[in-house]
Amino acid sequence: MKQITVAAGIILNAKQQLLLVRKHNTRFFMQVGGKLEPDEAPEQCILREIAEEIGCQAKIVQAIGRFETAAANEPDHLLVSHVFQVELDSAPQIAAEIAELKWIDLDDQTTPLAPLTREIVLPWVHRYLKTQA
Repeated sequence: MKQITVAAGIILNAKQQLLLVRKHNTRFFMQVGGKLEPDEAPEQCILREIAEEIGCQAKIVQAIGRFETAAANEPDHLLVSHVFQVELDSAPQIAAEIAELKWIDLDDQTTPLAPLTREIVLPWVHRYLKTQA
């Protein structure tokens, strides 16, 4: 199976909503992020992708881990994701290949979510917020 390696960011706001984006000509909402360039560290990739996709500077709060899920938009591909919790320095804006961005509530049942978001990110955010309470 072919694999795609990406860096993905978990971005929460003060209302404990999760920032998701949808790329042009795709259906699923997913974390901000993207494919690593040759010789690029995942930490560099996520900061570059945030700047390109939503026009913000960001800082990494913590590395969450490396996860494998189905790719949302490429059938028969394995997605290998380096996931980071990040904080933005300003409000996100649509840029690059982004068609839509939105903050979702953690119990959102209507937004079509990418496998990484549904299987990894949302359960992690729920656990994280319990530890912060």
